[in-house]
Amino acid sequence: MDPDACLQPGPRPWSLRERTWPRPQRVLVMAPHPDDFDAIGVSLRHLHLQGHELHLAVLTSGAGGVDDGFGGARDAAAKAALREAEQRESCTFFGLPPQRLHFLRLWENEAAQHEELAPLRGWMAGRPADLVFMPHGNDSNRTHRRTYEAVCATAREQGLQAWALLNQDAKTLGMRVDAFFDYGEQEAQWKAQLLRFHRSQQERNLRTRGAGFDARVLELNRQAAASLATRLPYAEAFELMRLG
Repeated sequence: MDPDACLQPGPRPWSLRERTWPRPQRVLVMAPHPDDFDAIGVSLRHLHLQGHELHLAVLTSGAGGVDDGFGGARDAAAKAALREAEQRESCTFFGLPPQRLHFLRLWENEAAQHEELAPLRGWMAGRPADLVFMPHGNDSNRTHRRTYEAVCATAREQGLQAWALLNQDAKTLGMRVDAFFDYGEQEAQWKAQLLRFHRSQQERNLRTRGAGFDARVLELNRQAAASLATRLPYAEAFELMRLG
């Protein structure tokens, strides 16, 4: 069985938990911001524990998401360093080898947007993918949309033939659910702990929304599971798309 056969057959949506693979897959995770990896952390942990090779690219620093003065950070460089440190901590907890975590810091110079995609092109070219996890293009967040567009364009340029799993996010405006990974309370506790490593986002959400970052993500997954009528009470949801 080839990887295509693992993804295409049967009625949809299907469970990622129940898929088997003919060989280890190289999995690229394209995170618009620090913390987007963690938002689909249970699915990625399942693949990691199965022996698949995960590589994470964080495309932007996410400095704009840090409250002024949080952790002593007041300028963009300090805020970027803070968010990247949070991502390193969460990836250590996850078990991702540090050499597979990369910060690309794209789109920090609006006057040189085309040239700024060179790090993404080089990173993807050096890691031909079987599977790519990335944000959905139908999203209210501009950086999520730009990430989707940049990855699709780079895949076309490089002739990459791979499957993308576009993940549901709190700001996704609409999507078709082709695949899901459902999970229970024990995995939810693990995921909440993973998410709380992003302390700047946890505190900002508590201050502005009255609920932590961990609670918001788990509630999104709870709603997805309810809409899909999954066996377990939480689900990370994905739309399947062919790249290249």
